[in-house]
Amino acid sequence: MKLLENQVAVITGANRGIGKAIASAFAAQGASVALCARNGDSLQQTATELQATGADILARVCDVSQESQVEQLFAAVTERFGRVDILVNNAGAFDGGPLDELSLEAWNNVIDSCLTGTFLCSRAAFRLMKPRRSGRILNIGSISAQRPREGSCPYAAAKFGVWGLTQATALDGRPYGITCSCLHPGNVLVERRIESGLKSDDEPMMQPESIARAALAMVTLPADVNFLEAIVLPRDQAYLGRG
Repeated sequence: MKLLENQVAVITGANRGIGKAIASAFAAQGASVALCARNGDSLQQTATELQATGADILARVCDVSQESQVEQLFAAVTERFGRVDILVNNAGAFDGGPLDELSLEAWNNVIDSCLTGTFLCSRAAFRLMKPRRSGRILNIGSISAQRPREGSCPYAAAKFGVWGLTQATALDGRPYGITCSCLHPGNVLVERRIESGLKSDDEPMMQPESIARAALAMVTLPADVNFLEAIVLPRDQAYLGRG
């Protein structure tokens, strides 16, 4: 029997990068997967690729920072699958720069995508999980939630918030059999890094599939066990003592 057979997973930001890798790993282990992202073209391409493997896939365009769109997403998931067993909050945005030069628009874009979106999706999933007294919520954080870099105020603040939200959600979910965990990736070679030129040749990187393997381990523990927090980073990446 596959590890996620008969499970329904919702994955946000699932059109590429970490989200796509997690969706692929979960589908390969038998899960029915609901994918959402803002970019409809790349979302449909990912859905088509996964469906070609025989996976049961639902794809919906959704901006997770918009309450009405999140509610519509979970209504569609409920109509199609009848429940939600796993939610992976992966959607987010990155912006930064010197604090005195940051615009409010840049700040709001990151906070809304990373933190408000995580809250809205967690709330929607929680409402479906609570009557069934079971469910797992996995938030994708960042090592920036613990050791920020210079020029990353919006992202660091958002990811610190995600880690705090994770702990509060775990407490609220405890009486109802709902676990909430946070996975903090280090450097991952995702499309954004490649397209923006953020990757230097000597900077250690992981593939998204490494994060997907960790995510799968965290959501497939026994129901009474919570893998509360994990840090996954390239062996050679500066983390302890990073500046």
